[in-house]
Amino acid sequence: MANFQERIKNKYPSLSSGNKKVGKYVLDNPQSIAMKSASQLGQEVGVSETTVIRFCYALEYSGYSELQNEVRNYLIFQKSSLHEYQADKEGMADKPNFFAQSMGRDMANISEVMENLDEADLNRAVRKIYNSNNIMVTGIRTSFAIAHWLSFTLNIIKGNSHLINPGIDDFNHLLSKLDSGSILIAITFHRYSSMTLGLAESAKKQGAFVIGITDSPLSPLAEFSDVLLPIGLSTRSTIDSAPPVFSLVNAIVAGVSVIDKKGFEQRRDEYEKFNPGYFFM
Repeated sequence: MANFQERIKNKYPSLSSGNKKVGKYVLDNPQSIAMKSASQLGQEVGVSETTVIRFCYALEYSGYSELQNEVRNYLIFQKSSLHEYQADKEGMADKPNFFAQSMGRDMANISEVMENLDEADLNRAVRKIYNSNNIMVTGIRTSFAIAHWLSFTLNIIKGNSHLINPGIDDFNHLLSKLDSGSILIAITFHRYSSMTLGLAESAKKQGAFVIGITDSPLSPLAEFSDVLLPIGLSTRSTIDSAPPVFSLVNAIVAGVSVIDKKGFEQRRDEYEKFNPGYFFM
């Protein structure tokens, strides 16, 4: 059966002028459709809610919710972000200063994340991390490096942080130690890890506070997160998402470090007194 994009394109010539306006908006802004009600969509496009419903009927949907669910599934399960990554880099390849351009794109992505994040949610996440004596961090595949860095650095700043290692850790044992005073920081992006989602769901059932770091408010991680930090980049490339996500988790660590300056200084001094012996030259 044709998807919403094909239906709109096939039906477009026969649509009324109002329905054509709705159809063009849906094609150009699918992520916006996934988050808006029929009434909000009508206001955005400049038509009535009734016109939006009639548009759905014209495309042979049972109603707006069926169209919205299809758009949401499309956004979650569309092709690998590697396609977008390759196309973007090929577009810069023939221009001068390729490496500077690439780094400039990272700077632009960080600025975009800064604009999209909710300061109140960040503050709440940082406070919860600071007040917890049992912090677990999980992320696999491209998210593992971010999760590892975040867990390692939180251990230096605060302590009591554990990185969940698939294939090494006993998940049942770790989950049994979670309670209402615990934190799980779950990190996952498009082509979302079922293991990360499962851990977030289990942690939530144990009463732990779940902080989700992901790409979109539509991420399935949202269902299990008490605080969701979606980076909301216009690019879908998971690889290009890494620099702004590292900047985000660094900001979280910085936030934890400034809450208790004396405590941080004490941990810093303890860390610097450690004699690495044979580990380092």
